[in-house]
Amino acid sequence: MTRPSPIAPNHSEAGYTLTELLVVLVILSLLTAAIAPRIMGRLDGSKIKTAKLQLESVSSAVEVFYLDTGRYPSSDEGLEALITQPENLFAWNGPYVRAPKNLIDPWGNEILLLLDANGQPVLQTLGADGKKGGEGSAADLIYPDFTTNE
Repeated sequence: MTRPSPIAPNHSEAGYTLTELLVVLVILSLLTAAIAPRIMGRLDGSKIKTAKLQLESVSSAVEVFYLDTGRYPSSDEGLEALITQPENLFAWNGPYVRAPKNLIDPWGNEILLLLDANGQPVLQTLGADGKKGGEGSAADLIYPDFTTNE
């Protein structure tokens, strides 16, 4: 019995061609284009949920401030009054939030404190664009009823 001789590989056929690499890149690009919008949509939804939870947490801190001092922070004091004791306010027993970063929304904008016509606090975040109005993740979020300014 004779053994067949091994066939030496042809070096011109080894590896991938440029066409094969381009086809793989096109397939990966199509997959990315199909999946990315779904992931981004979920990320926006998560930030909106986080902002709602954050507004509730800051609202609780504002209520504890009220219980301690007998008044809500003024518009001039803003939410800074939850961290730093306002002048001539001796009943202040804060800080009411752990860090200034807790007063920043998920998009990196400051949470705003407004007082309604009855003197009740209203908290607002301006959404992803940091401007009044907007749609989707750029819409304003207003606490206590979580209405949006679209």
